[in-house]
Amino acid sequence: MTVPPRPTPGVPRPYEFPDVVRATLSTGMRVVVVPMPRLPLVTVLGLIDAGASGETNAEAGLAALTARTLVEGTHSLDGAALTARLEGLGTSLGGAADWDASSVHFTVTRSRLRAAFALFGETLRTPAFAATEVERLREERLADLAQQLAEPRGLADQRFNGFVYAPNTRFARPVGGTVGSVQALDRAAVSRYHAAHYGAATTTLLFVGDIRPDEAVAMAEEEFQAWRNSAQPSASAPDAVARAATSSRRVVVVEKPGAPQSELRIGHVGVPRSHPDHLAIVVMNAILGGLFSSRINLNLRERHAFTYGASSGFDWRRAAGPFAVRTAVKTEVTARAVEEILRELDGMRAAPPSADEVTLATDYLAGVFPIRFESTDAVAGALASALTFGLAEDWFLRYRDRVRAIGPDEVFAAAQAHLDPTRLLVLAVGDGAAITESLDALALGPLTRHASDADPAEAP
Repeated sequence: MTVPPRPTPGVPRPYEFPDVVRATLSTGMRVVVVPMPRLPLVTVLGLIDAGASGETNAEAGLAALTARTLVEGTHSLDGAALTARLEGLGTSLGGAADWDASSVHFTVTRSRLRAAFALFGETLRTPAFAATEVERLREERLADLAQQLAEPRGLADQRFNGFVYAPNTRFARPVGGTVGSVQALDRAAVSRYHAAHYGAATTTLLFVGDIRPDEAVAMAEEEFQAWRNSAQPSASAPDAVARAATSSRRVVVVEKPGAPQSELRIGHVGVPRSHPDHLAIVVMNAILGGLFSSRINLNLRERHAFTYGASSGFDWRRAAGPFAVRTAVKTEVTARAVEEILRELDGMRAAPPSADEVTLATDYLAGVFPIRFESTDAVAGALASALTFGLAEDWFLRYRDRVRAIGPDEVFAAAQAHLDPTRLLVLAVGDGAAITESLDALALGPLTRHASDADPAEAP
């Protein structure tokens, strides 16, 4: 049987990011409008400059708890009543916080936008923060933490951050807080946080969908004209949250006796999103471990059958987020998998990638770019990220051309500058009795073993 040739890719279709209109209200609140009249839907997102990186270690998780509790009722509507009103309009409010910002959002049909926007405005300005709701969501977070720490994958992610960052830094703790910090949070703390950081001066409203810019600005001015307070951003200095625990290489084994697999995390503190090498790093990482056809995945999955999948990535934040290779392998091949990962990291730094590798990565990144912005909420989320990181106004318009312009030399330079084998943390969550000897034999640096419930960020 003759196998037909593989179809060749066609010429990429042209794509332009939707037009963006910006305005500033009399209160100082910023408004961003993206008209997308294709469907009768509008997404509204309130972006508040109140991220978890600005928290003290004692209050870790406060930004996340505030954002989640915010949508659970207002001064005039309890949680059940607010939910019922929103459901009657065919929508719901979502609140969340990440390292650099908090957000509240909803998507609704155009015909019901004004009614939903009034509830949205009331929620942002006058949340109730009922003690029962704060307690319920705090207990949910504690239950989530317990589940994550009982499961090897979640445990590996949390312990990697705890060991790669200095213990007294905020990034050593989860964005949603630790057991100790979350247990101490209460209604008073949440109310204080909202009063200090939620206000016109710290908020940007995004409207994406079937709406005119003048209409959006008028609605925002009417709804928020009285929201005048002394709210301030919660951002902190990068070196206060992103300091590395050490500048040398080391191995950490987190004990999971009898585990049939080892969860591996190998990496170090990366760079801020604002770094000028950002796009070159993105292309470099796509070749290294960001795609299914990446070097690390082909090595560990296809060549050696160590795993179902392996990947690498940089976590982009205002301050330096972590770079990590992530995979799970059979216990008996743990050390061999670490060797192969290090081999690929060294290889990335040893010589420029081939032109074919770079083309495959850049074609993929440029090709999927339009697919990421097919819905109003996706466009709103992308713009929120751009605003958070202070990206240039033409960032999305120039993205595809800039990605395609990156060549092997730029990728090679990014690998040499931003992959550093001399300061890697090699972390394995698994059966310590079965994997410690072989890992120690690799002579990668000092090896320590830790109980699964020993949080390095909470150590005395």
